[in-house]
Amino acid sequence: MTMPVPLPEVGEFVCHGVTWATGDPWLLLAPLPRGPLAYADIMHQRLGFRVADAGRWCTGRYQFADIVHVEALACPDRAPAEQNGQCWRCASQDDFRFAHQFHQGGHAPQALIRYMAQPHWLYLATFADGATKVGTAAEPRKRSRLDEQGALFATYLTKSPDGRAVRHLEDALARRLQLPQTIRAAAKLQAQADLTDLAAARATHEQHVTQAADALSDMNAPLVLEAWAPPAEGDRLRTADSERALYPHDLREGEHGFTPISCVGSQVLAVLNRDEEMHYILDLGVLTGRRITLGPFSSPRAAVQTPLF
Repeated sequence: MTMPVPLPEVGEFVCHGVTWATGDPWLLLAPLPRGPLAYADIMHQRLGFRVADAGRWCTGRYQFADIVHVEALACPDRAPAEQNGQCWRCASQDDFRFAHQFHQGGHAPQALIRYMAQPHWLYLATFADGATKVGTAAEPRKRSRLDEQGALFATYLTKSPDGRAVRHLEDALARRLQLPQTIRAAAKLQAQADLTDLAAARATHEQHVTQAADALSDMNAPLVLEAWAPPAEGDRLRTADSERALYPHDLREGEHGFTPISCVGSQVLAVLNRDEEMHYILDLGVLTGRRITLGPFSSPRAAVQTPLF
């Protein structure tokens, strides 16, 4: 994997979103017109950028670095996005795109078959509004997969011998507990902005874990019940200890400038100016596939009314 680099002060890039590949939140940037992905640290430093247009651009593909790891590659053409955020060329070469249908007997290239043969984890993740999802992670992604979800609480339920077995368990558990396998990013962001305390989400998570444990026992699946430890970078976002509001501007257009001080998944708590008391919550994930120009840009001024009572 490319090593992290300081956030470039200037330049034009296709943004690939946020990754937690090594336990820290990095912004993935594909420099224009060409070059390998840059993994740039975003915490506690000024992030200024301009979004040039409303177009979406290809976010490349994944390739198998070895039997058990995948790595992201930038689109060699920096082409406009077509289906699923990729151009035709990158989509046709992306063997990992078959992973979600693998357990249903669909087409699978040999590299994916080898990757799916390694152990996988089944987990529950609960978000700020109490919404809970069931998900899976391959052994090398056990930690980073949950770090990038933006959850408040999560528990690893069981370890399966391979990716096919864990996806059958995921489908069965989702049906039995009536839980989704995805949560919309916009819902996560709004729930984080409305967070007042953790008690309700914690109680909901514990209830769902108990129900999941009973269901898995009925399916003769071995239980692990290992709690996920959230990264320290998200501590400020997981508490309501400051004046906060949703960022009042659309990140997909115009000029923006702020300093992230906390990060949960792709959501950040940021200040526009270091001497400002108001903190803003925004989702850097909406920049995925956008062309951005880094530089000394600032956010437009906006009046945010805080509650009086």
